[in-house]
Amino acid sequence: MSLGQTYAGADRKWLDEVTTATMRSSAAYEMSSGDIGRTRSFVREFLSTGQSMHAWTVSGRATDIAQLVVSELATNVCKYAPGPCLLDVESDGTMLSITMWDSGAVLPSSSPADPTRVGQHGLELVLAVCQSFELRREAVGKRVSVQIALQDSIERPPSEQAAR
Repeated sequence: MSLGQTYAGADRKWLDEVTTATMRSSAAYEMSSGDIGRTRSFVREFLSTGQSMHAWTVSGRATDIAQLVVSELATNVCKYAPGPCLLDVESDGTMLSITMWDSGAVLPSSSPADPTRVGQHGLELVLAVCQSFELRREAVGKRVSVQIALQDSIERPPSEQAAR
């Protein structure tokens, strides 16, 4: 793949910094319900490209978490800020940064714990599985940024890692 190669069918570019093996990619969506699945595919493809081009070690669990997180963020855009959305991903092979911008002015907030509540657990899930979470107001809309570790923690016993 050449530096800055543009892919047909989406506004996205792969940018590789060969010396640091850092990759960045972006995509724009209108955020219809079908775009939620496209955000998952976009992240999965990004991680797969990092594995093949830069020999990143990405656990299956990290790939699943990244897809879950981007799906939750995209679902919130569809529900609360319909319209254009920008998705940026970046990684050096250790941590994956996912940033999603939308035009909605309302900042998400997690609800108090309630085992009887149906739905609205997305932000709680995102906070539970990400190493960092940042929410910023923008001149128009907001930007949500998270970081996800790409390898399973070596602090967990191997049996617990295999079970997940």
